[in-house]
Amino acid sequence: MRCARRQFLTYATGSAIALYGPSRVVAAASVARDQKVVTNATGSRVRAVAFDSYGTLFDVDSLAALAEKLYPGKGKELSQLWRRKQIEYSWLRTLLRRYRNFAQVTEDGLVFATNKLKLELTADKRQQLLAQYQRLDAFPDVVGAMQEFRQLRIPLAIVSNGTPEMLRSAVKHAGIEGMLDRLVSVDTVKAYKTDPRIYLAGAKALNTSPGNICFVSSHSWDVIGAMSVGYVGFWVNRNDEPMEELGVAVPNQGKTLNDAAQFVKRLRA
Repeated sequence: MRCARRQFLTYATGSAIALYGPSRVVAAASVARDQKVVTNATGSRVRAVAFDSYGTLFDVDSLAALAEKLYPGKGKELSQLWRRKQIEYSWLRTLLRRYRNFAQVTEDGLVFATNKLKLELTADKRQQLLAQYQRLDAFPDVVGAMQEFRQLRIPLAIVSNGTPEMLRSAVKHAGIEGMLDRLVSVDTVKAYKTDPRIYLAGAKALNTSPGNICFVSSHSWDVIGAMSVGYVGFWVNRNDEPMEELGVAVPNQGKTLNDAAQFVKRLRA
């Protein structure tokens, strides 16, 4: 999985330079090297915050309970393989330029996972599992942290692989729909993270430059993708994961969304 991540990000960076030219794509290693200087010296320029959704605000592992109910003894394995294939398919479709929206990619991942594990995917089980993706549990720190962010009185957005419908449903289920100003989907650019276009679309939606935005994600590769176009990055490393071996470091880290909120507050102090 980590090998696939390295390959994708290597290819994606090269593709981005070919598409946009070096002036539009900041070298990730340079961004990472200068990140501490940027965030400390120009923290007052942070005028908005963008969040990843799945794995950052919404707990994809919460699918395991339903998967276990439908497939006793196989729930955890199924949910983990399903998530892995969902992400892999998003990367592969971006590389192949064969876009399908995230709801379709999510279903494709489920079909593969059940086939791999030799589990029967009836129409009813398929419907139940896919419907659950629309109402994932939020992490326990989400509502409180979002309230902290709202106190900053700056725009807040989600920048996500999810479709607009998936995001609206998940946000409503999590009880945070009144706390966000924008929901930005990859549907707008027809390419998945870490393609630079989705991060640039986030900046456009927030009506400011990438350097004025703090991007918050629980995936270090996602933070690196945002940093590569100039965002200030913050990694919510909930599970003490090692840094991805991409030749890029994310200097700003914490374990919870509350840590991210405190980080942005310090930048704006």
